[in-house]
Amino acid sequence: MRLLFDHNLSPRIVGRLADLFTDSAHVASVGLERASDPVVWSYAQEHGFTIVIKDADFSDLSALRGFPPKIIWLRTGNCTTQQIEALLRRHHLAILAFEADDQIGTLVLLPA
Repeated sequence: MRLLFDHNLSPRIVGRLADLFTDSAHVASVGLERASDPVVWSYAQEHGFTIVIKDADFSDLSALRGFPPKIIWLRTGNCTTQQIEALLRRHHLAILAFEADDQIGTLVLLPA
């Protein structure tokens, strides 16, 4: 599973989760750090990424355009990269099941 982390998440998260989500990237590492949401959306769609976000913008795009790409929406508020990593690790199996389900386009994850 390939995750594309949005600009409001630390680029360090990619390396911290490389054991679970190989071939993932951060928008900054693919030259999209200043790109508009529709441009990031198109990139994710063309390259087989699921977008990981902390705001509603991409969820709104998904409602308008459908999917792919799929969206993982982290409803965490302000938190550390370590807390984001823990959240994604805790929900690893749910994320894999979400990716395999062709009926669902957005997965919302809440802190414990």
